[in-house]
Amino acid sequence: MSLPKTLAEDVARNLVMVARLIDEDPEQAYAYSRIALRLASRVAAVREAAGFAAYATQKYSEALAEFRAAKRMTGSVELWPVMADCERGLGRPERAMAMAGEPEVQKLDKAGQVEMRLVAAGARRDMGQIDAAIVTLQSSELASNAVHPWTPRLRYAYADALLAAGREDEAREWFGKALEADKDGATDASDRLAELDGVEFVDALGDDEDQDSDENDVADDDKGEATDTDGTSEA
Repeated sequence: MSLPKTLAEDVARNLVMVARLIDEDPEQAYAYSRIALRLASRVAAVREAAGFAAYATQKYSEALAEFRAAKRMTGSVELWPVMADCERGLGRPERAMAMAGEPEVQKLDKAGQVEMRLVAAGARRDMGQIDAAIVTLQSSELASNAVHPWTPRLRYAYADALLAAGREDEAREWFGKALEADKDGATDASDRLAELDGVEFVDALGDDEDQDSDENDVADDDKGEATDTDGTSEA
């Protein structure tokens, strides 16, 4: 759908702000998405952006409605995994699992299929089926040594599921593999590894400041005692 030039520019500015703020200030991004939605609700890109902004602020019912609208407009199944995750957010993991078995999944690209696998495993965990979640994540993508954008998250999810099942040694191994693939710091795999190894991080700067503060307190006390002594002697 085409928009008049001025209106299109206004919509574009708001969408740019949504993209810019969605990670650091999701509430503000959501506010911009609502403006864009009021201006151009019949544009699929606007409905999709509004969906992601709502999703980022955990407004899952609203996000799901926007994603469904965008899907109707475009006919694309690209949003299928995030739609399923909205069902999880709404406390309906069984619906997410049902979506994982729908024909739409076969139409997804590799990244989308991996994302769907992550959502399905999350749904299994929501239902207390930790062993099934582990099996769900076991795949050729997990076993591959090749590194893709989704590799760190897939390995991390597998490690986390193993840990939840009490398989600590295997979890440590897979957190390590996640860290190896995570060049951009998309996960906290390094922190999880440290936690498993009993490593505690100390804020050296903070300790120095505390020590300086303690030394200053002692110095002040010494000064106070000297003054009292002088006063006593004068008396």
